[in-house]
Amino acid sequence: ATTDEVATASTALECSFPLSKVDATGTEVTVEADPERVVSLSPSAAQTMWEIGARDEVVGVTQYASYLDGADRKANVSGAGQTYVDVEKVVDLKPDLVLAPNVTDAGTIQKLRDAGITVYHFRSADSIADVYRDVNTTGRLVGECAGAEETVSWMQDRIATVREAVRGQERPRALYVFYGYTAGNGTFIDEIIETAGARNVAAEAGVSGFKKLNAEVVVERDPEWILMNDNDPAVPDGAAYANTTAVRQNQTVVVPIQRLNQPAPRVVLAVTTLAKAFHPEAYAAANATATPTTAGASSDETAAGTPASDSQGVGVPGFGATVAVVALLAALFVAGRE
Repeated sequence: ATTDEVATASTALECSFPLSKVDATGTEVTVEADPERVVSLSPSAAQTMWEIGARDEVVGVTQYASYLDGADRKANVSGAGQTYVDVEKVVDLKPDLVLAPNVTDAGTIQKLRDAGITVYHFRSADSIADVYRDVNTTGRLVGECAGAEETVSWMQDRIATVREAVRGQERPRALYVFYGYTAGNGTFIDEIIETAGARNVAAEAGVSGFKKLNAEVVVERDPEWILMNDNDPAVPDGAAYANTTAVRQNQTVVVPIQRLNQPAPRVVLAVTTLAKAFHPEAYAAANATATPTTAGASSDETAAGTPASDSQGVGVPGFGATVAVVALLAALFVAGRE
């Protein structure tokens, strides 16, 4: 058999049903047949479904996935107010499978399972490797192994180009700021910054996870770049920020929140956007010699452009939280919602 034939056979075998897989709750979840009706309880899981070519199987999403092209034609399973999921709405859709983020509360998971719904509860995604893992897991669960494999291949190709570009380059000090918080050690956003060729000063200052940012850290670490997302695109007021090298030299960059705050395939676009900002000449040189890829929905972008399925202008945080400040702390952990 040729290499292509072996690869095809391997993919077909991986996507055979019934499929049993242990999820984050320690439950052995069995998907009896290739699911035709899938509900996503997180924007990152929905984004993954779109990228691997499985959007037609999705019948329900939360309101925070509304940036995806065609998501408005899916049922909205968000609850009222700050309730993240309306269990009755999910059950009424009669899904074959529900993809649940790692922060979904145990009560919601149990209610869905008590109603006879198959639910896969994802583990936390704390690195780009975890995103690869979840893309492949999603592909296996929904019978789209080939699409998942192509998407991961595209992601790895772009990351390899960035790593080549930043190798040996001097790494500037960078700080991500959103709603007064930052991302430190143990977050996939920290890895995005490091992979793009910078130093995450929050992590170097001992910040772990998602924490409120102390002005003293800003002054002491003096970031050369300040990163923001398009839901909170302004540099915070105050002398601590005004006196930074980043502000004085006008070195700020805004990244779409659904690329930066959601552990899904488009984190790669956040990496390439930042690499182009930090190391424009090195990135251009590396990208010029990179082999083009035709894999995945995001292959419609050139270098670090915009995927055809990525709509902008959504007025809600990409973490999947409400804009209300009272919900922000909970929202910080939606970064791991696979």
